Amino acid sequence: MKHLKTLIFSAAALLATGVAHAQASFPDKPLRIVVPFTPGGIVDNIARIVGEQLQVRLGQPVIVENRTGAGGAIGTEAVMRAAPDGYTLLCVSPGHAVLPSLVKAAKWSPMTDFRGVAGVGTVPNVITVNPKVPVSNMKELLAYAKKENITYGTAGNGTSNHLSGELLAQMAGVKFTHVPYKGQPEAVTDLLGGTIAMMPLTAALAKSHMATGKLKGLAVTTAKRSTALPELPTVAEAAGLPDYDVGTWFGFVVPAKVPDPVLARLASEVAAVLAMPEVKAKLVALGMELAPQTPAEFDRHVANEFSKWARVMKAAGIEPN
Repeated sequence: MKHLKTLIFSAAALLATGVAHAQASFPDKPLRIVVPFTPGGIVDNIARIVGEQLQVRLGQPVIVENRTGAGGAIGTEAVMRAAPDGYTLLCVSPGHAVLPSLVKAAKWSPMTDFRGVAGVGTVPNVITVNPKVPVSNMKELLAYAKKENITYGTAGNGTSNHLSGELLAQMAGVKFTHVPYKGQPEAVTDLLGGTIAMMPLTAALAKSHMATGKLKGLAVTTAKRSTALPELPTVAEAAGLPDYDVGTWFGFVVPAKVPDPVLARLASEVAAVLAMPEVKAKLVALGMELAPQTPAEFDRHVANEFSKWARVMKAAGIEPN
C-alpha cells in the first residue's frame, strides 16, 4: 500500500512539474486566432492587425483562421472545445454575448465557457437612411415611423445593426420592420437602392456613403459622439433617449480552463500590442474608439451585455430559433 501511495504521489508530482514547465515555456508552438466570420470583415481585420504584432512579441507564428457559419456559432464552439492551453484564441464581437439568447444552436455560455484576454474597443453605428426617406434628423424619423412602415436592414439576427434598431424601437415606442440579410454587403446594397429605408451602419462605412450623398446619417448609436463623425449627435441627444447606447465592441477570449499564468501572459502581450502607435492608427482607421480592457474588465463587460440583450429580446418577444 505504501509503495502504491508513493507511486501515486510521484506521478502527481511529475504531472505538476510537467504542467508548470509547459506554462513557463509558453508559447513554444504556433498560436491560432479563430475568427467566426468571413475574411475581410472588421472582426477579421482586427484579428490580423493584432495577430501580426503578437507573433513578433511571442516569437511564434500566429495564424488567423476563419471558421464561418451559423452566425458565428461554428467558430465559437470550435474554440470552446479546443484544448485549454492558451494556443487558441477567439476574436469576438456582440454576437458572442447575444446569440445564446437568440439561437438554439448556440450552445455556449459567454461567462462560463470562456475567459476574457482583452477588450479592444468599440465601433459606433450610425443610423442611416436612404435619401428618399423624407426625414433629416432623429425626431423626424421617429415621428415618420409612427405613420409609415420603416424597414431596416441588418447583417443578421444578433448583430449590432439588429440590436441598434431593436433597442431604438423599444425605447422610442415605435415599430420598425426588421429585414435580416446574410451579411452586411447585401443589406447595404438594398439600402442604397431604396429596397429598405434604414440601417445602422458602422461609422467608417456610413461616413463613406454620406460623403457621396448616397445615404443620410442621422445620429451615432453610442453614448459618446464618434471621433470619425464628430458633427453627428448621439441618438441619446437627438432623440431624447438618455439611456440609449449600442456599439460594436470587440475583444479576445480563450477557453475557460486556460491556466492563470498563461492567461496573464496573453493578456500582457495583447495589451502591449494595443498600445503600439501603428496598431492604434490601423484600428482607428476602422472607425474604432479604442478602450482596452483587462481580462476582468472584459469579462464584466461581456456579462453585462449578455444580461442587457437577453432583457431586450425578451421584451421584444423574440424567441430563440
